[in-house]
Amino acid sequence: MSFEAAIHAQAIEIDRLSLEMCSAAGSGHPTSAMSISHLVTVLLFHTMRWSPDYPTYPTSDRLVLSEGHAVPAIYAAAAKLGVMVGKDPERRRKLTLDDLKTLRALDSVLDGHPNPMEGFPFFDAATGSLGQGLSVAAGLGEAARLDEIDRRVYCIIGDGESREGQIAEALDFIVDRRLLNVLPIFNCNEYGQADRVSPQQSPEVLAAKLNAAGYDVKTIDGHNPNQIKSAFEAFIANTAKSGARPIAVVARTVKGWGAPSVQGNGWHGKPPTGDSLKRAYQELDEKRIELTSSLGSGDSFTIQPPSEYTRQTPEAEELPSFSETMKRMDMESLLQSGTIATRRAYGIALRALAKVNERIVVLDADVSNSTFADMVKKDAALQSRFVECKIAEQNMFSVGAGLSAAGKIPFCSTFAKFVTRAYDQIEMAINSGANLKIVGSHAGITLASDGPSQMSLPDVAWFRAFSTMKDQRGNPGCYILQPADAYAAYALANVMAEYEGVCYMRTLRPDTEFIYSDDVVFNLGGFEVLHEGRDILLAATGYMVHEANRAIDLLDKAGISASLVDLYSLPFDTEGVLDLVNANNGKVITIEDNYGGGIGSALSDALTESGDAFQLQQMHVRHIPKSARTPEELLKACKLSADDIKKKAMEMLGV
Repeated sequence: MSFEAAIHAQAIEIDRLSLEMCSAAGSGHPTSAMSISHLVTVLLFHTMRWSPDYPTYPTSDRLVLSEGHAVPAIYAAAAKLGVMVGKDPERRRKLTLDDLKTLRALDSVLDGHPNPMEGFPFFDAATGSLGQGLSVAAGLGEAARLDEIDRRVYCIIGDGESREGQIAEALDFIVDRRLLNVLPIFNCNEYGQADRVSPQQSPEVLAAKLNAAGYDVKTIDGHNPNQIKSAFEAFIANTAKSGARPIAVVARTVKGWGAPSVQGNGWHGKPPTGDSLKRAYQELDEKRIELTSSLGSGDSFTIQPPSEYTRQTPEAEELPSFSETMKRMDMESLLQSGTIATRRAYGIALRALAKVNERIVVLDADVSNSTFADMVKKDAALQSRFVECKIAEQNMFSVGAGLSAAGKIPFCSTFAKFVTRAYDQIEMAINSGANLKIVGSHAGITLASDGPSQMSLPDVAWFRAFSTMKDQRGNPGCYILQPADAYAAYALANVMAEYEGVCYMRTLRPDTEFIYSDDVVFNLGGFEVLHEGRDILLAATGYMVHEANRAIDLLDKAGISASLVDLYSLPFDTEGVLDLVNANNGKVITIEDNYGGGIGSALSDALTESGDAFQLQQMHVRHIPKSARTPEELLKACKLSADDIKKKAMEMLGV
């Protein structure tokens, strides 16, 4: 009986099925799939401990396909093994060979790139936007360590995508965190989409880089079953070694292996058809005869089952009120001051949440002393659930997606301006159905003295785009939360933790006066009426709620009765807000400390769709700001001060 011949036979069958399904779909990447068929075969049929009947079992080894376009190889193996598929966990069925013909069809569970939310739960996250998978794998590895289970995580990475900076971020993170349970596997087939990869991504250079980064590198022939098996066995043995270096595998492969007619440049994303397909099939048949002559009739594979899962995470306890938490933390004097920055309130909430909910994991990108996420790190009982990601925001958010896939509730914080570096990673997390909590500190122009390089200004508009669509659960793709005071920030952090889905909360650098109390209830989609008038409605968020409140007083002295609503959530209760507009003569001003496309645009859409008569003026930042010594100076420079709000209201009212 020959292990080597059996692997070759199965890999060749995967190659054939990859060609077949991509040809049926009229698109796809069969040659990329053919380059990883041996790696996939050894992993799924031999090395990994998992069950095709229970692909999401908590202790199962995991495979992250970072080069998501090569997914036909996984689908082919899954069909051979009868992996359970389907969106509804209660109604899943075994994947069949006939299902492969539905690749990329609208009603198929086999999406063009991996996505667990479309009914293929073997995967933990959507991939295909290159460079992100290794970070997801690191998140899965981090979660396994927190749960004290021996899950191993394998990640296949393309040589072309290894040029992405996020790959370097993830490699550093794995070494920093000593995640010996994560194995990066670089598939070096020499070709990208348009041409050969750079010499900087050659097997030799990649191996040298990995070695310099602190990895024990295994360079192998990615089509040699015994070399693949030996490399994986070395990784498995290494996971139990104290003080060992992480292992990485560099696999030399051939794009289109087994069928010379579809190798080389020009076949990326282009499945052969007609005579070209027949020729490729014939070449695979010839390769099968060449490599499997020693295959015995009794040859078979035995997949190792995952270990039994017995650990139970306790149910989250009820979060104490903000006042009670401040008392328990010996911070009553700060509470009595009447002013606390929302960023600090977020840190207080994080620490309180982590104490009552073991699923909470906190990630930060080297600014935890400014975001106040370090309140978790400084607590000896909680510090194991604080993950320092350093200055690598893209890696941080993808690690968060991996933690979410493992059942954690990751809170990822950094300056709101630096969140923008990871827009792609956040979108992929949303596509994955991740339960990701994003907190951007130092938001808006009230940061003042540090200038525009540190200010988040287009972020609300970007996140708001996701609030206009529904995710796979039927909920808004993302909620944007902008607390105006510490009570709101504390309460909304708890709301985020309780919600299954992506939320983005903006917090502020400057201290703000208390507006609310423990008695106020905050909800996703909610708003709070702070002042009731009849002439005009002011709708504001975050810091601008305070400026609008000052404008209310100025308008009152001018004989104008204005209402004020804190639109702390996007999306908001449209019907309720429209009632407020109509109760104020259909006149409304939106006030926000960011570029346009935020609450003003959201309210404009709602008013337009309602068909009601209205007059709307949007006040937001309309030019690139610069540094100023105080928030007040910058608000005046951007024409967003209380005086500017008063002036705009009086213009609308014609007085």
